[in-house]
Formats: sequence, structure tokens, C-alpha cells
Amino acid sequence: MEKEITSKQIRCPRLGDEIALSYCLKESGDLPCSLVVRCWSPYFDINAFLKENLTPEQWNKFTSCRPNDKITSLIELIEAAKAKI
Repeated sequence: MEKEITSKQIRCPRLGDEIALSYCLKESGDLPCSLVVRCWSPYFDINAFLKENLTPEQWNKFTSCRPNDKITSLIELIEAAKAKI
């Protein structure tokens, strides 16, 4: 069942393409994307899924972090792309 859920895809507002939930769950390294709840909640109970699949430490870290504003996110993405070149 978990593989079936994590392979589902929706359009990512951040990347502008179809993205699988499995990517969203690891987008921030060991934490899910900060937008995962907003994006996936219309499709299933993402909060319950995250509580079941994250460690208590990961859940606390995930729920306590605030997403960056768009400018900060863009700058971070540009810097990450530059580092890969």
C-alpha cells in the first residue's frame, strides 16, 4: 500500500511538473517538502501518513519549521544549481 501511495503523482507548484509523493517526502533531505501537506491533503490524509512514516524527531522538526518565502527559496535553488556545476 505504501509503495502505491508514494508513486502517485501530482503537479508540483514549486517545480512546475508532475512529481511523485516519494520525491516530496525526501525533498528537504531527511524531511518532506514544506508544502507537502498543502499539496497532498486534497488526495488523502497526508498528516496521518507522515505521522506513521516519520520518526517522532522528524515529525517535530517538520512541524516546527516554517517554509521560506519565494525569494529565499529561489535563491537557495539557484545556489544549489551553481554548486552542482
